[in-house]
Amino acid sequence: MKYISTRGKVAPIGFIDMFLMGLGEDGGLIVPEAIPTVSAEQLKAWSGLSFQEVMFNVFSLYTNGEIPDDDLRKLIADSYAGFTSPDVLPLTKLSDELSVMELFHGPTFAFKDVALQFMGNLYAYVAQKRGEVINILGATSGDTGASAISSVRGKEGIQICILHPDGKVSRVQELQMTTVQDDNVLNLSVNGNFDDCQRIIKDLFADVKFKAKYHLRAINSINFVRILAQAVYYFYAYLKLPEAVRAGGINVSVPTGNFGNIFSGYLAKKMGVPINQLVLATNENNILERFIREGMYKPEGFKSTHSPSMDIQIASNFERYLYYFLGEDSAEVTARMNRFKAEGQLAFTAEEVERIQRDLSAYSVSNEECLETIRGYEEKYGYLLDPHSACGVAAYERAGGKGEGVFVSLATAHPAKFDEAIKLLDIEQKFPERISDLFDKPQRQVSVDNSEEAVAALLVDFYRVDN
Repeated sequence: MKYISTRGKVAPIGFIDMFLMGLGEDGGLIVPEAIPTVSAEQLKAWSGLSFQEVMFNVFSLYTNGEIPDDDLRKLIADSYAGFTSPDVLPLTKLSDELSVMELFHGPTFAFKDVALQFMGNLYAYVAQKRGEVINILGATSGDTGASAISSVRGKEGIQICILHPDGKVSRVQELQMTTVQDDNVLNLSVNGNFDDCQRIIKDLFADVKFKAKYHLRAINSINFVRILAQAVYYFYAYLKLPEAVRAGGINVSVPTGNFGNIFSGYLAKKMGVPINQLVLATNENNILERFIREGMYKPEGFKSTHSPSMDIQIASNFERYLYYFLGEDSAEVTARMNRFKAEGQLAFTAEEVERIQRDLSAYSVSNEECLETIRGYEEKYGYLLDPHSACGVAAYERAGGKGEGVFVSLATAHPAKFDEAIKLLDIEQKFPERISDLFDKPQRQVSVDNSEEAVAALLVDFYRVDN
């Protein structure tokens, strides 16, 4: 298994080199040369396995033996030892048609923990084995930052800087990042929105000299290892359902803003998971819905919503989907992404839209519908959804009945992380102790202007550059 760039200018590399590269040095995203497939017989043989065992089996198809089996098993075991559910990701049945897979039982109560706890341990493993300097740089719309910091705080040989948009994450998300006092952590509060933070990150990674000098490593979903780790829970969701229920294939509703979570589902489907519908759920920042429904990929004004982790206009994983949609034609991907950069939009033909809609369906959920869904499910099932998970369930309700198979909707965060929205419904919730304790802790963060130069100047002072 070798890895290449969506833009075709990166020589094939191995698993660990791919992990360390993060963003392709040609500005593209890293993908495997060929996607391995899991046969129906092999998938059936995985029934009854734990999440950790499923993850080992999936990753073994991609690692080329670069990580010995015993080491890989230990990395996986250590990564999920702190999850509060014995199933790691429990599947909760709400009705005969709908089950919710809870992805928020990790240390920061968000689905990002599933990939980032593993990636933090993998970075520490590589730092030790290779003597590498690991300087992690990432942007967050709220959850990625807290999870990434949790995964590497205090670890020898690793420093991490996370950018977040000032005032545009929830209070709990902010506290989970900024109350960490470890000296290997730097939080930058950017005067802008998440798309500004993401643009700065991608520009810094695209500066090959700066990236090499400061050993920049990616924790965002531009890193394929994160996509692969998230793909595992699509396998696990399918395998956790009773065999009779999953016989006709399943449907999955996926809250997503950066296209990473649903691209992981797309990857799992290409690998062999019998997924009939992949439903993309988003909020009023609905660029992805318009792309799928109308064939127009174009940002149209940022809106603050009750689901701030999806308040995103430019989806960094869009290019990975485009690569496969265009038949793995790197030259055409490059041409279209250059056109998007120049014109600020991409238009697709009617025939292309028809093909897109065979892969994906999409629904955007208004603030009002989001709150109504939270209230409705709390009253009907006694089940409290966070605003992002509520968008997923609302999308399921609109997509339900349009095909065969049951639905799994992904619950991406604990509702305690978004109490601002829950309080609007006069619902009182009990906070987990790890969240309630945050409010008494001092914060540490640095405010910074919305510019690559301002951020780079702070990184020069923070990162180690020695080998």
